[in-house]
Amino acid sequence: MQLYCNSLTEYNRLITKEVKIGDLLLGNGHPIRVQTMTTTDTMDTLATVEQTIRCIEAGSELVRITAPSKKEAENLLNIKNELRKRGYNTPLIADIHFTPNAAEIAARIVEKVRVNPGNYVDKKKFEQIDYTDAEYAEEIDRIRERFTPLVKICREYGTAMRIGTNHGSLSDRIMSRYGDTPMGMVESAMEFLRIARGESYHNIILSMKASNTQVMVQAYRLLIEQMDAEFGECYPLHLGVTEAGDGEDGRVKSAVGIGTLLEDGIGDTIRVSLTEDPELEIPVCRDLVKRYTANRQPLTDGGSTVNGNRSTVNPIEKVSYNPFSYSRRKTFSVDNIGGHHVPVVVADLSKLETITPKSLESVGYRYNEISDKWNISDGAADYIFTADKTVDFALPGTLKVISNYATWQYAEDKTKFFPILDGNKYLNVSIEKSSELNFVEIDCYSENFSQPPLESLLTKIKADTTAVLCLSSTNKNAMQSVRRMVMELKNNGIENPVILIVDSNWQTADEHLIHFATEAGALLLDGFGDGICLGMSEESYKLQVAGFQNTEGRTYTSNSSPEQFINSTAFTILQATRVRISKTEYISCPSCGRTLFDLQETTAKIRSVTNHLKGVKIAIMGCIVNGPGEMADADFGYVGSGVGKITLYKGKEVVKKNIDSAIAVDELINLLKENEAWVDLA
Repeated sequence: MQLYCNSLTEYNRLITKEVKIGDLLLGNGHPIRVQTMTTTDTMDTLATVEQTIRCIEAGSELVRITAPSKKEAENLLNIKNELRKRGYNTPLIADIHFTPNAAEIAARIVEKVRVNPGNYVDKKKFEQIDYTDAEYAEEIDRIRERFTPLVKICREYGTAMRIGTNHGSLSDRIMSRYGDTPMGMVESAMEFLRIARGESYHNIILSMKASNTQVMVQAYRLLIEQMDAEFGECYPLHLGVTEAGDGEDGRVKSAVGIGTLLEDGIGDTIRVSLTEDPELEIPVCRDLVKRYTANRQPLTDGGSTVNGNRSTVNPIEKVSYNPFSYSRRKTFSVDNIGGHHVPVVVADLSKLETITPKSLESVGYRYNEISDKWNISDGAADYIFTADKTVDFALPGTLKVISNYATWQYAEDKTKFFPILDGNKYLNVSIEKSSELNFVEIDCYSENFSQPPLESLLTKIKADTTAVLCLSSTNKNAMQSVRRMVMELKNNGIENPVILIVDSNWQTADEHLIHFATEAGALLLDGFGDGICLGMSEESYKLQVAGFQNTEGRTYTSNSSPEQFINSTAFTILQATRVRISKTEYISCPSCGRTLFDLQETTAKIRSVTNHLKGVKIAIMGCIVNGPGEMADADFGYVGSGVGKITLYKGKEVVKKNIDSAIAVDELINLLKENEAWVDLA
């Protein structure tokens, strides 16, 4: 195995051990399974049954139900019996956190139990304790004693188990030795896995979930490497981003994390954790999974694979970056691109018939005729791509234009307008180029015979401090091809900035979101990319002009045009990958049977009054299980602490307890003001 996956240059599914969950087979090359979790009270049998059925009929292949105590665990039998009576045999999963005896009951009833090693035996008090090796070993013995009974029950009853580490609920013991790190997440799961293997129990799935997509991806990669090194084999992996949120933000964040791993052939089952009704998670899961066919090759009818080329990409002899730790590729600055600048956004306006001041509203610039000034939003594009369209009005001070060479030649202001050149034009010494900034297109490793030899192109680029590379690929394995090219740049000492170009040939808004987030997100999480430019094929663009309808018929009403949708998506991807922050971030858990208030309604209410607080991270958690630990690196937290009661946090510190929910949002605003995190709207 090469590093954490079979190949970095082509899609190649990681083969894992086969696990049986009821009649469902998972891992070992079986199809990637999709699942969700109910939000009803587990003691309300009929409500849970009805919601489970809606999830199954939406396509869920497994359904998880919370069992926080013995009584809920016992009631799983009534839920299971009613489902079976109605003809539904989908495997059920019991979700356990703090109660081992509930897990031991559930393991005798349902097909799978999920345990969180961070709080199954350990109790989290946010204390730093220095353990000697002997004391640490004693703690492992204590875990073995408490965890082994569950392992034996699962082995006896043929019950599967997920050992699910969550970034925010690492135990004080793990935190003391490993810190709040991906390696700490891995070791938390490995402790439990070693105990299970010692009991000859192998019907196990693992997960490394986090709200921070960088941490999540690194943890899964490290886990695979650790299992391979220690056991010579890999157990199946459940993929998910915790507390992703709702709407476009939740979908993009989930696709960034899950899609990055799926692109490398990693993942046997997935769940998209949205703060929405659980059945709405399934179509998003299916949009992610359908990018890969049964024979484990990416589909040819979506995105950068418009032409469906299967060009050979040179294998990687030397991996020139660390995939287990985020570090942005070293580049020099060309104008405001590269170096220490945040990644730029290039908005594609090339499909508009004409470009007017009104056109710029969709990409963050609003012109006020009365004051003769431009209002610029936090989500304003840095560049616009106009192709062969002219721009004959004064631009906002921060905006610049990229156009085709023939159009650029006639631009009067060469400090605001810059050319994009294919390889042949770039190498042509007889044509004029910009003295400041030239964008150079490369179709990475494709069978595009009109391109000049790559060696000639790279040799000139290396010596050109005005060149910014625009990388895309028409190969089926587009992301892998671009990644290979970036590594080639690094191996050759080329430090020119790179714009990632991702085009989509899908049809619906949800499909575009998944495609853009997966392909651009995977590269950005590895530190590759000094900017992004998203676009659509002509056919896809025409479909979107009529309205943003996704596969469930939900309209993205916040976006009035394809250009606004794409620009908003670009900034959302940059935020989800933690490389450029342009808006408030919400770490919002999906509701479940433990939730103590209406999570969707509360999230919407908090978002409506705080969405102008750029860079502030607010966690909205339904219960104590998903906070304070699960809030991970949130700045402020809003956590259910009882029926109708809310506790507010600053970081992981309780600052206001048991507030009446009727005034809790106002109290959150007061807390933000007290900590100078509040900004009044202009």
